[in-house]
Amino acid sequence: MKKVIYPGTFDPVTNGHIDLVERASKLFDKVVIAIASSTRKNPMFSLDERVDMTKTALVHLDNIEVIGFDRLLVNLASDLGAVAVLRGLRAVSDFEYEFQLANMNRALSGQLETIFLTPAERFSYISSSLVKEVGSLGGDVSPFVPEHVWEVLSKKFEGFAPR
Repeated sequence: MKKVIYPGTFDPVTNGHIDLVERASKLFDKVVIAIASSTRKNPMFSLDERVDMTKTALVHLDNIEVIGFDRLLVNLASDLGAVAVLRGLRAVSDFEYEFQLANMNRALSGQLETIFLTPAERFSYISSSLVKEVGSLGGDVSPFVPEHVWEVLSKKFEGFAPR
């Protein structure tokens, strides 16, 4: 069974994330969405909230698993039997950082490959950070996140734009 691991903070999960998972689910037997606790990034949502939102967003796929983690990615990937790490590239500016991560992961585990996918054009500018920033300023982020995520975000921000 070919298994890929898609790590990230998913704070919150966006339509761009979902696009990548849907496409990866056609390429791999199993896609494990590994949500990093990332306490140093000071996420808006708890790990449990991010896991729950992501599970709900991907309920329509039968070959995915959503888990939280707080350890070295290569060790998690090895324990899960993943053959590759999935990473998204929205813009050229993402490449340098992602290239560095891929090389570090390869240095730590020569068995783990990194697969890069680009999002559909309509999602290429969406990031969790931008969703939070626009939402915090009262902007309508409903086109960028699943409805249940929008509902959770609307409770976090006062004066949130109506759907």
